[in-house]
Amino acid sequence: MRERQPDVTTADESVLLVSHSQDDFGIERVAEALRRRGARPVRLNVDRFPRDIALSTALGAGGVRRRLEGAGAALGGDEISAVWLRRVWAPNLGEGVPEAYRAACVRESMAALAGWLRGLPARRWINEPAAEERAQDKLRQLAVAASVGLRIPETLVTNDAAEARAFFARLGGNVVAKMLTPFSTSLSGNTPFVFTHAVSAADLDALSGLRQSPMVFQERIPKARELRVACVGGRCFPGALDATRYESIAVDWRHPDVSAAGIAWEQDALPRDVEARLGALLRALGLTFGAVDLIRTPEGEHVFLEINPAGEWGMLERDLGLPIADALAEALLAPTENP
Repeated sequence: MRERQPDVTTADESVLLVSHSQDDFGIERVAEALRRRGARPVRLNVDRFPRDIALSTALGAGGVRRRLEGAGAALGGDEISAVWLRRVWAPNLGEGVPEAYRAACVRESMAALAGWLRGLPARRWINEPAAEERAQDKLRQLAVAASVGLRIPETLVTNDAAEARAFFARLGGNVVAKMLTPFSTSLSGNTPFVFTHAVSAADLDALSGLRQSPMVFQERIPKARELRVACVGGRCFPGALDATRYESIAVDWRHPDVSAAGIAWEQDALPRDVEARLGALLRALGLTFGAVDLIRTPEGEHVFLEINPAGEWGMLERDLGLPIADALAEALLAPTENP
């Protein structure tokens, strides 16, 4: 049985690491990198809030005071110099909350947590909350990516079956479908998940569900390799999968069939112009970190799919030895310019 990690850990600049109690590899690597640099990582497992962690915001004539207490540790908000928003999950209310009040309690807890975080006077953020929220807009991502010179797939978001059929016909059936947002944010990983999938002619006769939930239809790009690139400031850390080995069993590299086939992450490198455009993309979106998904076509062209402001990168550090945690720690401790 894995030993439970403390909800709040402290060890001397204080950096708040916001995640959940089942998050292990990535957040611990960043915490270690911060400690090596003489910083004090403070871990906030938000799935322990509001039951096991106390967050307080007091406002009055004396100004604003924020405090965090949990697992025997306490910290004032003005002591936090930087924040890494690794993961933000729904509150854990535990048992005994009447069902009629549960949704309201969740809303209140999320509002209190968001307000506490947004009000922190930290000098550095990965990523600043408002910028991260705006960057979650997948259509905005695509538009900004195109504006900085990245190629994007032709894309349609619609709840109109006729529009979807016309798009399919115009692209000769080379179309995939996916969702704009994650289907689930469950910690357990056992809830439904909708993978990107190829659209067939038969699917066109079963589009009535679009009236309940619009979907994203996108040009299917031929793949030689599929890349996950961890971008930290102007630095890019790419890993790649050999798409020629899995596209016949799955369109989406996250599908279990891909890992079952023993297809592993490999070292890769990006052309300098692509790296420069990814750096421009992050700056335009106001992000310090983002996990970018790209396709490299058989002709060697790079096509942008999306950027996840809180995307996973642990497998790239674990399997390929890429120093992503060190880059994140350096960004969190970087000196700030005087106003």
